[in-house]
Amino acid sequence: MNLFALKEQLREAGILISFTGSFSHSIIEELGTAVKKYLESADIHTSAIMDVFSVYIEAAQNVRNYAERRGQSDADASIVVIAKRDSHYRIYAGNVVEAADTESLGRRLDALAAMDKSALKAAYKDQLRRERGPDDTGAGLGLIEIARRATRPLEYSFTPLAQGRAYFSLCVEI
Repeated sequence: MNLFALKEQLREAGILISFTGSFSHSIIEELGTAVKKYLESADIHTSAIMDVFSVYIEAAQNVRNYAERRGQSDADASIVVIAKRDSHYRIYAGNVVEAADTESLGRRLDALAAMDKSALKAAYKDQLRRERGPDDTGAGLGLIEIARRATRPLEYSFTPLAQGRAYFSLCVEI
């Protein structure tokens, strides 16, 4: 493998940080610290730092929680990337999902994409008030919080895989 060529490809694509593999709490935390320090050293507005950091954390936790909840052994197929394109940051997240989950996830993302900032705020508050079930891993706020911080509607895709699975890709622009 030519690491110099790989480094150049990453630089040309604007990739600042990329991690692929199994996401643990400690890896999410360590990469989060690295992301925050990098952004702070780049002389970026504090609100942009917090938006990128928060979206990274939410996306990485969503990837980890889904794999954990489904007992997936292919968690190493997960990836989170932070890139800078022009004056915007993009956070990409990808992981294997059950094909049966793609329709409901797609509907949820489409609904979030159709909301303006005030509707997203209302959805966030509504979700906070909802009662959680015993199997819920969180308050269900992750995607809403990501959409609230995004500067444009969330982009996503599903790539069909074998054995009733699909690869979910999400792009968030800050």
